[in-house]
Amino acid sequence: MRSPAAISAGALAAVLLAPLTGPATAEPFQLDGDPAPAFVIFSQVNDGGWSQALDEARQRVEDHFGLRIPYVENVPESASAIRPAVELLIDRGANIIVGSAFGYSDTFLELAEEYPNVAFMNPAGTTNAANLQSIYGRTYQSQYLCGMAAAAVSETGRLGFVGANPFGLVNWTINAYLLGARQINPDATVTAVFTGAWNDPVREREAVIALAEQGIDVIGQHVDTPTPPIVAGELGIYATGHHRDLSEFSDATQCSSVWVWDRYLIPEIESIVAGTWEPSPWGAFASIAEGGTDIVCCGDAVPEEAVARIMEERQALLDGKQIYAGPLVDRDGVERVAAGEVIGDGDLWGMDWFLPGVIAQ
Repeated sequence: MRSPAAISAGALAAVLLAPLTGPATAEPFQLDGDPAPAFVIFSQVNDGGWSQALDEARQRVEDHFGLRIPYVENVPESASAIRPAVELLIDRGANIIVGSAFGYSDTFLELAEEYPNVAFMNPAGTTNAANLQSIYGRTYQSQYLCGMAAAAVSETGRLGFVGANPFGLVNWTINAYLLGARQINPDATVTAVFTGAWNDPVREREAVIALAEQGIDVIGQHVDTPTPPIVAGELGIYATGHHRDLSEFSDATQCSSVWVWDRYLIPEIESIVAGTWEPSPWGAFASIAEGGTDIVCCGDAVPEEAVARIMEERQALLDGKQIYAGPLVDRDGVERVAAGEVIGDGDLWGMDWFLPGVIAQ
C-alpha cells in the first residue's frame, strides 16, 4: 500500500508520535470558482489494490457530482514528478487536488503554500495546512471484522497474516485481526510473516506457502497485491483481502478490508464548496463511519450465524465501539492499555508490540 509506501524505518519514526502535522488553521478555506477536482495517483490505476481503490473512488465522486474528474497515474514519490503533474492540472483549471501517497507529503505542503486558492487532500499523507488535509483510515476496524470471518471458516483456529513491514499501521491490523478472530474462537492464533515490501508477489507467494505448510488454513494480508488469496485458493485454503474486494481474483476470499474514499471525499468536497472546510492541523484519521475503510463480506464459506455476528460488530463500531479498549497486555506481559482506558492515536501509530496469540516470524 502506498500509504506509507516508500517509508523507511527512519522516516516512519519521524512521524509516529505526530503522524499528521501542520499549522493550526484560522478560518475556513474559500474555494475560488466552481469545484474542479483532479487526482494524482501513485501507480497504475488498474493495480488491483491501493491505486485502483482510489481511482474507483474518483469515478464514484464523478457520478455523485456529475463532473468529469481528470487524473494522472504513475506519478512516483519525488518532487520532480509530483510538481509538474499537479501544476499541469492546476493550469488546466483544477482547484481541488487529491493525492495518493506518503511520499507526496512535503511537495504537497510546498504546493499548498504556493497555491493558497487550491484545496489539497492527500490519502496517506502526513502534512497539513489551511488548504491541505492528509488522511488515513482506521484499517484496524475492518481488519478486526475480517478476522472474525477468518476464524469462522478456519477448522484449526490457526490463522496466518502476510504483512509488508512491522510498522504501527501494519501491527495494528494484525492485532485487530486476532481480536476479531477471538470473538469467534477464543483460542485462535495469528502467525504473521513480513515480506519487507508493499508489493512483492514472489515473497508474498513464498509467505503463503510457508504458512500453509505449518497447518494454517486462512491467510490475511496487509500488502498491496492480490497474491495471498490467489495462492491460498491454489492451496485449497481460505483468505481475506485488503484495499479492495479481492474475491475478484480468488473465490478463496471470504472478507475484504476495502477503502471507501468516496465516502470521505464527497462530504469534504461539499464542505469546500460551502466554504466551511477547515483542515485539521493533525490530519484526518477516518473510521468506518467517516469513510476510511469498510468490509465486503462475506464469502459462501462463512456460516450465516457468523455473518450476523460480524454485521452486529460492524454496527457496534459505527456506534462508537473501541477495539483497543483496556485492559490489554502485550505478549511479554507489559500493560499497554489500562482497564477502563482506550488506546490513543499516537500509541496506535507507534504500535511496536503484539498481543498474546500473535506469532511474528
